[in-house]
Amino acid sequence: MNITIERPFAATEKGGRNNNEDFIYPLSELANSGERLFMVCDGVGGAEKGEVASALACDSFKTFFNTFFEGGDPSEEFINKAVLYTESRFDEYVKQHPEAKGMATTLTFLYVGVSGITIAHIGDSRIYHIRDGKIIYVTEDHSLVNSWIQLGMMTKEEAAVHPQKNVITRAVMGSGHSVGADVKLITDIQPGDRFLMCTDGVTECFTDEKIERLFSHGLNVESLKNMIVEYCTDEAKDNFSFYILPVQNVQKAAGYKQYILSLFYTLA
Repeated sequence: MNITIERPFAATEKGGRNNNEDFIYPLSELANSGERLFMVCDGVGGAEKGEVASALACDSFKTFFNTFFEGGDPSEEFINKAVLYTESRFDEYVKQHPEAKGMATTLTFLYVGVSGITIAHIGDSRIYHIRDGKIIYVTEDHSLVNSWIQLGMMTKEEAAVHPQKNVITRAVMGSGHSVGADVKLITDIQPGDRFLMCTDGVTECFTDEKIERLFSHGLNVESLKNMIVEYCTDEAKDNFSFYILPVQNVQKAAGYKQYILSLFYTLA
């Protein structure tokens, strides 16, 4: 399968905070349709520590992929090896900067591969797969309130206003708190699909219903980006960061039978 994307658009803003502890890869001004690897991270740990955690996670994943990835589709095992490498980088940083102890970050990861699009996440930053204005897949938050929702102890509406809604149950930290990523290979990809990767600063402003309404208007990606930024600038109490990746074309590889037939007719 050959998946091509249009130019992606992104933003990372401090919102209602004094500093921005989110980080995205690649930086929005460097993103183009030739990119395959995307990340959005939300740092935790207070001033500077969260900024370091999110930036270090993106840099570590990029370094691991550039060094060891041999192409194709990254497996769950490979991605979690990248998590382990990232945790070791956190250990090294905290050893040299003890004041950063306790820093952590969420992580969302997306890779445009050969069999589909691989997504992975840790924490409560999300990835949405949207088609024709409808959310057809969204990651499950690793958060306290989401665990209560799954246990039937709370509704989504109650969780949205709960005082502990920002407590996450999984984050990238160091080897002393090692975690695994939830990984999924999405093979049902169609032209016109859009992927939204975002931190909780966006999801606190946009419910799933609002996201569907926004994406159902047929706006181009740049207009979508501008509308999310405008709304979150007015409403977000937290940092907000996101990527929108539009699928342009999907060319499925011909099966073996078709290949043999085409070869036969070429030789004839």
